[in-house]
Amino acid sequence: MKTLEKTITARTSAPPLGIAHFSAIDVEPAKFVSLAAAVGFSSVGLRLHPAFPGAPYYELPVGSDAARDVKARLDGEGISLYDIEFVVIGPDFDPAALTSMFEAASALGARRLSACGDDPDRGRLVTNFAALCDLAARFGMGVDLENMGWRTVASFDDSLSIVQDSNRGNAGVLVDALHFFRNGGQANDVSAAPEGMIRSIQLCDARGPAPITADQKISEARTGRFAPGLGELPVASLMRVLPTGAALSVEVPIHSRQAPEEHLRHLHDAARALTG
Repeated sequence: MKTLEKTITARTSAPPLGIAHFSAIDVEPAKFVSLAAAVGFSSVGLRLHPAFPGAPYYELPVGSDAARDVKARLDGEGISLYDIEFVVIGPDFDPAALTSMFEAASALGARRLSACGDDPDRGRLVTNFAALCDLAARFGMGVDLENMGWRTVASFDDSLSIVQDSNRGNAGVLVDALHFFRNGGQANDVSAAPEGMIRSIQLCDARGPAPITADQKISEARTGRFAPGLGELPVASLMRVLPTGAALSVEVPIHSRQAPEEHLRHLHDAARALTG
């Protein structure tokens, strides 16, 4: 009977839920950890590399006061650092330049790095992605490739193809609900993907027709997201096909008029209403 009760509990309990730093990127890492824990998230992502020139990010060198503060908050709040972001693999990409970032992330317990591909030379892109995975493996980490409609790796199929061709055991696909659905993805694509390919899923929502131009897509991704379940994307369908072991998080940038804790609580409650 006890074994049966444990099985039922495991099947019906809500999956752990994380929060991406981009949801409140102006909040420095240590405070972000505390705010995330206070509203009920079990893990965080941190932005340790700029997503584009001039984008906000935070450096946490090994042994620095800032890194020690973040580690103390993670340990004290009982919350984990799941991933760091965000790396763009372009034509001039040099994975070795990211060594210190991996050192910092590994010291804090990070498990994954999020990246996107933006190199028209597919062979070079696969080679550089594989090299990035190899570097991450030295620090006990993996790499998730995310598709974005304005980049070379634009669709879910694109990211899955690159990950498969890299032939790296620590490589995975990141499914961001906005980029996934806006660029042709459907829930059955997730269920049909080879086991172990999808390591991370980020929840958010959107309203209205899909943007067409690159500028429109970028604008929606950075300023037009809604809490999961509060828009028009079939986000609930992702919950029905969650791959075993895939990490679940929320990524919805804050509006300037909102207090960070209020915003994170809103995202947590909306996601929990969707995930159970």
